[in-house]
Amino acid sequence: MVKAGGAGAWRPRRGESAFAQVIKQLVIKMLDTASRNLHLGLARYRRAMTPRRTRPAVQQAAPAPRLGYLVFRLERRIRARLDDALARHGVTTTEYMALSELRTREGVSSAELARIAFVTPQAMNLVVRDLEGRGLIRRDPHPDGGRVLCSRLTSEGLAVLRRCDGSLDDIEAVMLAKIDDAMRETLVEGLTVCARALRPDAPV
Repeated sequence: MVKAGGAGAWRPRRGESAFAQVIKQLVIKMLDTASRNLHLGLARYRRAMTPRRTRPAVQQAAPAPRLGYLVFRLERRIRARLDDALARHGVTTTEYMALSELRTREGVSSAELARIAFVTPQAMNLVVRDLEGRGLIRRDPHPDGGRVLCSRLTSEGLAVLRRCDGSLDDIEAVMLAKIDDAMRETLVEGLTVCARALRPDAPV
């Protein structure tokens, strides 16, 4: 069979039957289709094997820490430094809190001191007895009578308290070194408001 004219046009050879011509055309079309499919398959294979350039993942900004967590973290850091500083004066942080409250208000009971220092009344009773045994406080009967004893600072207790204040001043100086006076006032006011909101009946 010989080509004549454009592609796909065929001229029968002499002696070929019409059936043979049809068979040859079908075979040629099948071969042509198979060739095209093979080229398409090779192209797809190459694309599949070619490594794709992936875009770098966009890192999302970490969420800002919660205010309550920041306050808690600051309190723990202050407490750690204060524990070490007060130990040099032979005073615990709980004892320092009790002495500080007695300087502000005389005649406070052990139960009140326990609430302020966030300890149990039993634990505060031990603290008060130890402070009394060391001569840092004295306890007098309540004016209304009964078994309640009211604690008061002694001169020795006030002297120890002032030395402890110096240690806290040093810690606060480091903590507030990069904060100006206006921001310090705002910080004090904000913390005071927050403390009163959570415990309106307690002194700040």
